Amino acid sequence: MKINTSSKIHIVRENIFYAIEPTVTDNTSKLNLYDWIMLISIITGIVPLAFKYSTPGLSILDKVVAGIFIFDYVLRFCTADFKFNDFRPISFAKYPFTIGAIIDLVSILPAFTILSNTSTLIRIFRFARLLRIFRIFRYSRTIRLVKNVLKSQKGALASVFTLAVAYILISATLMFNMEPDSFGDFFDAAYWSCLTLTTVGYGDIYPVTDLGRFIAMISSFFGIAMVAMPSGIITAGIMTELNKDKGNEEEDEFEKLKESLLNGTYHAEEYQEVHEKYKIKKNGWGYIFHKLFSRY
Repeated sequence: MKINTSSKIHIVRENIFYAIEPTVTDNTSKLNLYDWIMLISIITGIVPLAFKYSTPGLSILDKVVAGIFIFDYVLRFCTADFKFNDFRPISFAKYPFTIGAIIDLVSILPAFTILSNTSTLIRIFRFARLLRIFRIFRYSRTIRLVKNVLKSQKGALASVFTLAVAYILISATLMFNMEPDSFGDFFDAAYWSCLTLTTVGYGDIYPVTDLGRFIAMISSFFGIAMVAMPSGIITAGIMTELNKDKGNEEEDEFEKLKESLLNGTYHAEEYQEVHEKYKIKKNGWGYIFHKLFSRY
């Protein structure tokens, strides 16, 4: 009897995990009812930030949203072993220290301002409420795409970041020594170098000597190139991820077609749909069968 009960609990927890985790399935573009409830709760939880002073209505709204967040946190904690695929106690110990769990926990704190009326604590809790916006990232396919790109291109981006730091230090050192009257300390020079790198240039600090202006011109050219590099890397990574998604979609289509062929439920319309969707013109049926059974 214990085994059956344990199995039922395991199945229930597994179903809960797949309901609350939008990233565990391939079809991440669709949101289920739970996802929509959480999205609405997140957006509603940010509403109090639009008001300078709290009202009884806003306070009640905040408590309701916090209750939903607490319920969500408990569900995620109870299904942490499915997320990490580790020994159960290790998974439960690991989950509270993940970035997502920390954001979830901190976003709940604003509901407990009744514990203290100090203005400092209230301001901190109002800032913590702003972190609720980051919970939306969990349900955004675009954010997950960017996250995958940053993860896959972290080596190239780290190299660009290293170059940027070197550029800032070198140009700041040069300007600090060439323009002692304009740059009172090294921090001012580094501040100017960062603005030049990003091509912002507020104009509050600037070189006045000919040599300093010449260095500023060279720094500006390098700054443009430095800003363009991560943009190109990220763009290439996004295109790679989109092509990967397209390839996965194509594989899914062929899997469905193969299933219908093996089950004897095939219709000519299915071939025509795949034919038109993936522009299969030259190889026709040969290409279809090759894609369907190449792994068998």
